[in-house]
Amino acid sequence: MNMPLREAELIGQLLIQKGLITLESLERALLEQEKSGGLLGTVLVRLGFVAEEKLYKVLSEQFGTKYVKLSNIKIQHSTIEQIPAKFATHYKLIPISIEENTITVATSNPLDIHTLDDLKLLLKKHVKAVLASEDDIIDAIRKYYGVGAETIEKIIPEVSEEKIVSVQSQVTEDIVKSTEDASIIKFVNQILLEAYKDRATDIHIEPYEDELKIRYRIDGILYDTKVPPDIKRFQSAIISRIKIMANLNVAEKRLPQDGRIKIKIAEDEIDLRVSILPTPFGEGMVIRLLSANVLFGLENLGLLKKDLEILEKLIRKPHGIIFVTGPTGSGKTTTLYAALNKINDKEKKILTIEDPVEYQMKGIIQTQVYPKIGLTFSQGLRSMLRHDPDIMMIGEVRDYETAEITIRVALTGHLVFSTLHTNDAAGGITRLIDMGVEPYLVASAVNAFIAQRLVRVICPNCKQEMKPDKEALRELGVSKLDLSNIKIYEGKGCESCKYTGYKGRTAIYEILVVTEPIRELTLKRTSSEQTKKKALSLGMRTLRQDGWEKIKKGITTPSEVIRVTQQEELTK
Repeated sequence: MNMPLREAELIGQLLIQKGLITLESLERALLEQEKSGGLLGTVLVRLGFVAEEKLYKVLSEQFGTKYVKLSNIKIQHSTIEQIPAKFATHYKLIPISIEENTITVATSNPLDIHTLDDLKLLLKKHVKAVLASEDDIIDAIRKYYGVGAETIEKIIPEVSEEKIVSVQSQVTEDIVKSTEDASIIKFVNQILLEAYKDRATDIHIEPYEDELKIRYRIDGILYDTKVPPDIKRFQSAIISRIKIMANLNVAEKRLPQDGRIKIKIAEDEIDLRVSILPTPFGEGMVIRLLSANVLFGLENLGLLKKDLEILEKLIRKPHGIIFVTGPTGSGKTTTLYAALNKINDKEKKILTIEDPVEYQMKGIIQTQVYPKIGLTFSQGLRSMLRHDPDIMMIGEVRDYETAEITIRVALTGHLVFSTLHTNDAAGGITRLIDMGVEPYLVASAVNAFIAQRLVRVICPNCKQEMKPDKEALRELGVSKLDLSNIKIYEGKGCESCKYTGYKGRTAIYEILVVTEPIRELTLKRTSSEQTKKKALSLGMRTLRQDGWEKIKKGITTPSEVIRVTQQEELTK
């Protein structure tokens, strides 16, 4: 539903006359429009040449049509049912209200008489058009119809489920380009594309007795995704399609399976890790999205200046172990990759053994464990030593055998990075001793334990000052401080952050450097609580204290820091 070029140029000239854009901006936008398509106004907004509100105010005057912000309107389900999803998606319009025999639709081009006439014939009603931005309309279609609703609508009358399941395997594919056919292939691609656009790290496909749920994990929190009600009919077809993409056994429905898919979205290559689990109502699936192009620098992890200096000194040491601790999903691997990336140069041989290899790194030899054939962490470690490494990374120390080899590797002159599942930094010492490692080996080999958690970052677009919650501050242990000069912020909720108040995540850290006083306590098998008290007296900050620093800087909120550190406090 693009405007004719001449009409687009006239609107561009109008925006120049109003002083909203320059001639140079218009020319650049027209060139971009020729390449990517879409409406000129949408291109101008996307390139940052004009604010959306100002643009549509001018267009509203030009078209003689009211401008509406769809996020401010609640559309009734009975209204949405008036227009099929495939029609709304194809013409990029959405019904917003019905009064007697007149239906009001939001469109980005109210002058498209042909489409409005087609709609009038389809609905047998008078059609009134109002102006809305193209992005707003696309978001509203997804919100009210569900992801891929138009695809499901096309499939139901045209294709039987048996025919859908027999899709052909595509080893590597650009999912943006392969969304042309009305099929399960297209529907699965739409799910993946929406997850990517929403910055999701995981897609959960969950079968229940009478529905199929799809949820995205965004910034560590799971959110339900609106899907068409008929999706349950195609449950096995959707799972089969993803199995084919991951080269898994389509016929096997009784056993868990794990696989991997590589896809391309625009210029970004995404690695998908697929895990399937049988349930009473069909196979459940979780897909983890890993971008091959995302590699954080050590400076971008959220470390405060003092902690960054400590970590940079630790990773420059010639030997010893650095353990990063925390639960699953706390960003441990990202921290390790950032550290390896910082010290990676031609003079060093760096080897890793991981489960799985999450990011490919140039100049580093990476190995994935494969227990089915005997390639475990401990077996891999022994083989890696014969490759003359300077630095090694072990994905996780899970048992005594791996722990002992890791420590002996560090004592023979290697720098080693690894992870442990403990709640805080001091707990890492206790965990190793509980595994059976002698305290003198822990004291001699380990340079530091770093505990971390991920906290959501306040959305910059709707950030506002908040009144301090005394109860929350008391829980953080900062209630006795003078708060007169401290400002605390929160996110009000807006379109940009999908009304959550948060956008993106950063880490909070607790760094326990194994100095001589800590070594002495380790040799005495002192409890983790006593070790922590000693470390605090030597200047260590707890996770909550580091979180408080980020609250004061306006990065996150008290409730968010409390949420991610609750488990640590409960286990004291």
